[in-house]
Amino acid sequence: MKNEKFLIDNREYSPQRLLIIAELGSSHGSDPLKAAELIEAAAEAGADCVKFQMIYADEILHPNTGEVALPGGNIKLYDRFKALETEPDFFAEMKERVEKRGLIFLCTPFGLKSARELRKLGPKCLKIASPELNFTALLKEIASYALPTLLSSGVSSLADIEEALSTLAAKPEAGHEASPVCLLHCVTAYPAPEKDYNLRVLQSLRAVFGLPVGLSDHSLDPCLVPVLGAAMGAAVVEKHFCLSRNDPGLDDPIALPPDSFARMVLALRQAEKATAEESIEAMCREYGRETVESVLGDGIKRLAPSEKANYGRTNRSIHALRDIAQGEIIEPDMFASLRTEKLLRPGLPPSWEEKLTGRRARAVIAAGQGIRFEDV
Repeated sequence: MKNEKFLIDNREYSPQRLLIIAELGSSHGSDPLKAAELIEAAAEAGADCVKFQMIYADEILHPNTGEVALPGGNIKLYDRFKALETEPDFFAEMKERVEKRGLIFLCTPFGLKSARELRKLGPKCLKIASPELNFTALLKEIASYALPTLLSSGVSSLADIEEALSTLAAKPEAGHEASPVCLLHCVTAYPAPEKDYNLRVLQSLRAVFGLPVGLSDHSLDPCLVPVLGAAMGAAVVEKHFCLSRNDPGLDDPIALPPDSFARMVLALRQAEKATAEESIEAMCREYGRETVESVLGDGIKRLAPSEKANYGRTNRSIHALRDIAQGEIIEPDMFASLRTEKLLRPGLPPSWEEKLTGRRARAVIAAGQGIRFEDV
């Protein structure tokens, strides 16, 4: 099928030749030696692609977002992201290492600054994380690059996905075609229960949007969700990668260490050669038919039970960067589209940014709070 294949740098990926991504996230701790060790381990485990995240705290959330509980005690979530910031030179070095190993370098930007810095590195593709699926300004920026783009669709509705794809299909720079897009099914929970995945939705998404589909998997088992995802037509499988689940990286507790990742790769390479029915039967023998059917689900796109509470909070909305006084005219430097997370109230969707400029505040809007329709 035409819409099964995703093209990166003249290489085609499909259910018969999967793109397997080792998501390092921030597990390297900005240490080039640790990152080099992770890249080598991912390559040895069979990854095709190694993925990073270019983090600037100010692009993601407000300092008043709240705290996160860590083994050493509570710490501001903003400070946790601030500690993960890494200079662009680090990613330039990592890109060189990854490509020398014959793998694809992939990185996620979280705002316009990181997107523009990544573009200067000359990547062959980009990834948009689920919380940024509704971040209109970022989608428009990435659409202008005309690069193959992986769009993760966790904590989103069909309408959200449709709007995002419409934005990514906007006219790119002169002389370029629109970005090829692969839509990744995802459950935005850490870890995500295997039974929340509803993997038949991959077939639904491909039928509705006419795009290649894939899977960004946050479940703990190395094989169950990835293999069934491949059976349902995934051209891409992404899984977090670590050296040890006891390491201090933000996502290391739900990531796969090298031996488990290698086991997943072997199972996926076998699934490439098998029919969907053969892969499903193999999983039934290992996990039981009832478990397999619960993971496959009914194929209707809906928020998974484990991510429902995150909808509208993990996604982006417009937040005040400082206190805005009653009657004050709202200017662009007073707000930003950020993740709300747990403590603050959500605001208007990012698509309202231009409409908000020049409006007058009806009441005081405290720094960090979402700016709502009734506030202006």
